[in-house]
Amino acid sequence: MPYVAAQSGLIGTVTVQVAQRVAEVIPNEHRVVRPRTYLLHYLMSQKMSIQSNTRQRASHALRLGVSMMFAAALSACVNYVGIHSDAKTAEPKQYATQQSLPVEQGHWPAANWADQFGDAQLKALIDEALERSPTLDQARARVAAAAAYSETAKAGTMPRVDASYSLTRQQFSNTTFVPPPFGGSWQTENKGLLSASYDLDLWGKNREALKAAISQTQASRADEEVVKLTLTTSIARTYNQFARLYVLRDIAQEEITQREQIDRITAGRIATGLDTEVERKTAQANLATSRAALKSLDGQILSTRYQIAALLGEGPDRGLQITRPALGTGDEVRLPDNLPADLLSRRPDIVAARWRVDAMTHDVKEAKAEFYPDINLSAAIGLDAFGFGRFLTAASRTASIGPAIHLPIFDAGELRAQLKGRYADFDYAVATYNQSLVTALSEVATQLADVRSTDTQLVDAQTAQDAARQADKLALVQYKAGLTNQLTVLNADVNALSADQTVANLRMNRRDQQIALASALGGGFVDTSNADSAAAPRADASGSNTPVVAAR
Repeated sequence: MPYVAAQSGLIGTVTVQVAQRVAEVIPNEHRVVRPRTYLLHYLMSQKMSIQSNTRQRASHALRLGVSMMFAAALSACVNYVGIHSDAKTAEPKQYATQQSLPVEQGHWPAANWADQFGDAQLKALIDEALERSPTLDQARARVAAAAAYSETAKAGTMPRVDASYSLTRQQFSNTTFVPPPFGGSWQTENKGLLSASYDLDLWGKNREALKAAISQTQASRADEEVVKLTLTTSIARTYNQFARLYVLRDIAQEEITQREQIDRITAGRIATGLDTEVERKTAQANLATSRAALKSLDGQILSTRYQIAALLGEGPDRGLQITRPALGTGDEVRLPDNLPADLLSRRPDIVAARWRVDAMTHDVKEAKAEFYPDINLSAAIGLDAFGFGRFLTAASRTASIGPAIHLPIFDAGELRAQLKGRYADFDYAVATYNQSLVTALSEVATQLADVRSTDTQLVDAQTAQDAARQADKLALVQYKAGLTNQLTVLNADVNALSADQTVANLRMNRRDQQIALASALGGGFVDTSNADSAAAPRADASGSNTPVVAAR
């Protein structure tokens, strides 16, 4: 077998067949010569001449020459030898999660997971945001753009038919190929053409481009779900902060009432000579501090209203219409079974990343197909005539048909560079997918740990709160009776205030962590786009049956 740098697929088969044909006619002593140089060598050594009385031999030599020239061209073509990727998408089972994410026989969040807190206003706000938010409109526009690109890619796999008409007034040269009487005269050329073309796509380049575009569209749809989840989570968490501020305001209002009472008691003790103006001024200072804290909370409440209005895609006045939250505790927190594996289809960001890996796999295959010949069939029929009188006659008819073949032979490394870039994009998509999976597992474990930690803190915080309240009441009674001084009362009051704030913050933190956990579990999203096909075994970039996790 002579030396042939055969490419894969059909080109390799054609080249081998040509080489076998060459081997049949090349003498044994010349079979080490390259096919691209053998034709000249063979013709010179045999002193062949094509004459009219040797038609059969001439035809044979012509066919041999064409075949050898084709083989030489194939052996000289650009190729993608040495360009590949070993990147692989990670599997959840390869990460240790048994202790951090225990089996608790829980349930995945439903799409209406926010309803568990029993606040109808929160549900209405989320529905309003999903309908009118500009952020979500942006995501929908990106999906529409990706879908349009998919339609464009699909059009590339279909035949194309065009019609054109032109009218040209032109003076023809008298010294070129146009003979008299047209040469040197002005003529009006009417030309109408109906043309059709079709790319045979023997190597699947257009089909791979279509598959990549479809996968990108699916990724955009998953991105839209990411935006929805982010938006609903932001509204729920901001609404919970709204509720926190109201609870802290209630505590601040109680503190003002308490310190007003202390101020009155201090005034009575001054009248009886038990206290001095020092205690009176101290009581007044503490009362003013409590009132300032209340006003600060009122300002934060107003700012939070504006934040919610912005999340709704409305003006700040919309936030002024929101009433005080009435959030409940929510459902019991328990993780669902088979969490790491099922998380792949429950987290929209992971689904989006997986579709992008699939898209990059098809992009690699498309780039590889660029190395093979393009064969395009075209045909045209129309009318072409000078003047108007003969335009619609049979004599003006024109027609053409034929193939066009494009074979890259030398491109200064452009196609190889392009393929390297596609592999780099593939590696990036795989790394992004793997990072999304690691981040998702970490978020679920972190939020669960925070919920469990807050639950244990609440037990001790509530015990401390009960004790601080009792101490505050006793200190106030003793101060009123003249059995203790103001400093003792103020210390007990500060302790009670701190205990109330700690319990309130822990309860709000717990609900915030519960919201974050629902979001980390996908917020009720379920992949309905058959995205599991992206991780199923399929032909990779080299044509072998391997998982999509590696493009060779």
